[in-house]
Amino acid sequence: MQRKGCAKRGMPNTSEGTLEGLIAEWRVHLRRHGAVDVEEHEGLLREQVAALRDANLTEDEAFLIAVRRVGETDPVSRDFALEHFGQQWERRVPDPAGAVEGEIELPFRGRMLGLLVPDAIPVTSARSARTEFGVVIGLAIAAALAIKVPELFGYRLIDGEAVYARNLSLFVLPMLAGYFAWKRRLTGRASIWLFLPFVAAAVFANIFPFKQGAHTESLTAIHLPFALWLVVGLAFVGGDWRSVERRTDFVRFTGELFIYYVLIALGGSVFSLLTWAMFEAISLEIGDFIAEWVLPCGAMGAVLVGAWLVETRQGVAQNIAPMLSRVFTPLFAAMLPIFLAAMVFTGEWVDMDRDMLIGFDIMLALVLGMLLFSISARDPQARPGIFDAMQVILVVAVIAADLMVLSAIVGRISEFGFTPNRTAALGGNLVLFGNLVWSAWLYARFLAGRSEFSALVRWQGNYLPVYAVWAGVVVVVFPPLFGFE
Repeated sequence: MQRKGCAKRGMPNTSEGTLEGLIAEWRVHLRRHGAVDVEEHEGLLREQVAALRDANLTEDEAFLIAVRRVGETDPVSRDFALEHFGQQWERRVPDPAGAVEGEIELPFRGRMLGLLVPDAIPVTSARSARTEFGVVIGLAIAAALAIKVPELFGYRLIDGEAVYARNLSLFVLPMLAGYFAWKRRLTGRASIWLFLPFVAAAVFANIFPFKQGAHTESLTAIHLPFALWLVVGLAFVGGDWRSVERRTDFVRFTGELFIYYVLIALGGSVFSLLTWAMFEAISLEIGDFIAEWVLPCGAMGAVLVGAWLVETRQGVAQNIAPMLSRVFTPLFAAMLPIFLAAMVFTGEWVDMDRDMLIGFDIMLALVLGMLLFSISARDPQARPGIFDAMQVILVVAVIAADLMVLSAIVGRISEFGFTPNRTAALGGNLVLFGNLVWSAWLYARFLAGRSEFSALVRWQGNYLPVYAVWAGVVVVVFPPLFGFE
């Protein structure tokens, strides 16, 4: 077959190079970037190449597709492919996954960077896609039914029972971790270790003798999802939590899942409202059924469906998410400094009450989430720009807001003493403050050309466990420490 020349600088000259030369270059790249289990990844790569060669693909075609497959679970291989084959590699390259001899007798119509690729072959086999969809639906149904389990013990969600708030994350996150454990093909032993934290969380959330209206019970309900989300992250990265790139991918997945979930929730709400109105028109009251079954069960199942959409429809979220980040970052960067200046001018920051502190903390958490997602979605090789300057302005504004909150919390503690809520707020804001200060320093160095953007990415990836550890402390230590009040 005739080849086109390779126009991109740094791309392997596949017309002259050999398969062994390409693999050798790939191996050097992995070791240079500190990849682990290089031999294991090479064995997987060679198996993929051999299978594709048996399917009558040429060496360079087989190598390209095999690297893409390995890159699905190994970020260093993914970086190698992006570096040598360009951003077009991220497009859904047709990949004869699961094909056997005789199934890919298709014309090579699609061309990609000079490599002929069969564009009529799906990325994954239809059977594999159906199996994954079936697993997702099964887990979504399990999550939907799990939220009804407390009713077997006399609790009702519609009555606002606290048991639902404490166990909300336990209704769905074990299923989400199970989906990733299945998809990443974790071993049985690894899966057992993965689910032990969920068992421990269920124990701590339900055996503690919380008093009526206890603040520590509310803190458990708020912080437990953050602690367990890290466990989901362990399943997402396939156990390779040491990889900063994989942790960054998990941050990106979190943001994209949030986007999908909001869209699903909006659509589900409109559908439920229309359904209620239609039945109401014929004098059939289904409001209680929607409130007790459709909405709570749908809210749980939608998490699994959203995760599946992120995994299988990545191109959509990857286009929407950066756009949303670039829209809201400038808005927050303009609004927050003005708001803080108004608070200082009016003197309101001196006497912030409990409700205002809660509102501030929610805003800080949202801005931090947006910052993390923006960093994870940014091209680390791109030069500093105006958007990065806005990010620095936003980070500095958030630091100023956090200092106001910390001063107000310290003032309330000095006047009224330590309580579970004040102690949790103080610790959480200190954890946030430490992340923001160093992030601002690294971002400023990047803007000044004294550091690479990857340093900021590594810092955020390495700091993620700190949030989960603090959340775990609040869940496990605070209730007995404050007498379950």
